[in-house]
Amino acid sequence: MIPALRIRRLGLSDYISVWRGMQAFTATRGPQTPDEIWLLEHHPVFTLGLSGHREHLLAPGDIPVVHVDRGGQVTYHGPGQLVVYPLLDLRRRMLGPRSMVSALEQATIATLSTWGIGATARREAPGVYVAGKKIASIGLRIRRGACYHGLALNVAMDLEPFSRINPCGHVGLKMTQISDLGGPDDLAAIAELLVPELLAHLKPTPDGSPPKAPSGKQFSG
Repeated sequence: MIPALRIRRLGLSDYISVWRGMQAFTATRGPQTPDEIWLLEHHPVFTLGLSGHREHLLAPGDIPVVHVDRGGQVTYHGPGQLVVYPLLDLRRRMLGPRSMVSALEQATIATLSTWGIGATARREAPGVYVAGKKIASIGLRIRRGACYHGLALNVAMDLEPFSRINPCGHVGLKMTQISDLGGPDDLAAIAELLVPELLAHLKPTPDGSPPKAPSGKQFSG
């Protein structure tokens, strides 16, 4: 039986402190450790994944750049962006890495539909898109069969820093956000809808067999 999942609301938080917290949680968790979902915002920061190239940092200026252990290229976090970090035992939940990415995407798409925002996912470029613009980025690290990092959903933020990078390594990719598309700017209210959608999409692999979730695997978009 899977222990009850815990929700932690961390508010506006320093990126490095939260990242180290996720690493420590994953390194010390055991078979009966409850899964957690962390909900928060970050102070302005660019993060560059393990496969990231510095040429995608066009003009970071005074915003710090942090090299992190997720997959993918560069993205931006800042106030007004809802960050969702699922710290889940994927083996216990019988979930594969791709299923976890899909759960984050589909939960976001379902939540956006609440306000009539039509969104899609792209298998070749994980994340969530609205009319060709990206509204949510996804990056995961899998270690000891468990995941951390997660989803960054643009709600009501200053999008200017995205112009200082090639978001997720894609030249010319434009970003958008919920408040510019007729949705709310209340991050807490959006999280109240998004978390149940995510839990509903966390389903086992189709054949019910333990998925392969090798240590050190990264997924992003």
